[in-house]
Amino acid sequence: MKPAIKPFLLILLLLASPVAAEEDDLTQIKEQELEQVRERISGLKQSMDATSSERDKVTGELQAAEANIAEKRQRLRDLQRERAFTEKRRNELDAKISANETELDREIGQLGQQLRAAYMSGSQERLKLLLNQQDPAMLGRLMVYYSYLNDHRSNNIDTVTGRIRELASLRAQVAAEEARLSEIAKTRYAELSRLDSAQQQRQSLLASLRQRISKEGREIEHLAAQEKDLARLIAELTSILSDYPISSENPFSEHKGRLTWPVAGSLLHDFGQPRVGGGLRWNGVVMTAPRGREVRAVYHGRVAFADWLAGLGLLIIVDHGDGYMTLYGYNDTLMKNAGDWVAPGDVIATVGDSGGQQQVGLYFEIRKGTQPVNPRHWITRTPGS
Repeated sequence: MKPAIKPFLLILLLLASPVAAEEDDLTQIKEQELEQVRERISGLKQSMDATSSERDKVTGELQAAEANIAEKRQRLRDLQRERAFTEKRRNELDAKISANETELDREIGQLGQQLRAAYMSGSQERLKLLLNQQDPAMLGRLMVYYSYLNDHRSNNIDTVTGRIRELASLRAQVAAEEARLSEIAKTRYAELSRLDSAQQQRQSLLASLRQRISKEGREIEHLAAQEKDLARLIAELTSILSDYPISSENPFSEHKGRLTWPVAGSLLHDFGQPRVGGGLRWNGVVMTAPRGREVRAVYHGRVAFADWLAGLGLLIIVDHGDGYMTLYGYNDTLMKNAGDWVAPGDVIATVGDSGGQQQVGLYFEIRKGTQPVNPRHWITRTPGS
């Protein structure tokens, strides 16, 4: 029987190797596809930026200013997380120091009792035992007990010494964490100063842009141009992503009326409501929410776009397959990149006022192909319900 085992194992190895190689090839293909998607979307964005700059120089400057602000806000959030982690670490070290000090006091007390007992019995403990005992058996037992006591005393001394060294190490670590917290505070102050400057620049650009648009009476024309940019972006993305379709056992269309809103907030503008001048209508909804609140994906999909777009600011578009896309605009920061996969509830952005908005909130839209659809028909649940 044994000689037959080796050929059998060899056959298994030969069969397994092509499978593993095939999986590796498939992974490489998917990575190459992802990179191709990102490159094509990046090319599309550059083309749209060039068109926008030709039409309106101030809009391009606003994009740069808001991207700068987003970067600084993200840096501040990173510093906040780092500070929270460092404070937690310092508190844990403080708790360890407290516990070690309690144990050290107890061990020093025990050692003190032993030393006092040794002092009271005199410095010739072993010699006294030898001279005062008549019974050899009793003497042997006492000598063993004495040896145990002496070992225990020596161990206590070692324990106390080790505890003192550990406390010294813990206090050094606390000092290092304190120094790190101080450095974080300095960096955060500097970032806040730079953020304030960037926000002032943004306000100046917005004032200039609004003054010019109002003076020329071109507000409706300006909004129409932004809507045209979005329509072009959606059409181009649809064309690009058609080469990399999403297949799912649970299509987006089957979840109509059962999805959760991407953020908890109050409705500011509803789908279909007239916009400025009445010539245009809202293709999605605008929800007010505190700056920095997490924006979550409503369903499985692949991020098709994660960048700045005139009118919508920092925008994320998620492709859900079968021609359905969801759009999340006005964001403060973006947490995902083009090509990333998301699941329902994944944090993809934070609420903001990018795109030159006067109020903090989230713009949310659902599209089937190039046509916007009413989100209220699709989403009924509030976050956390």
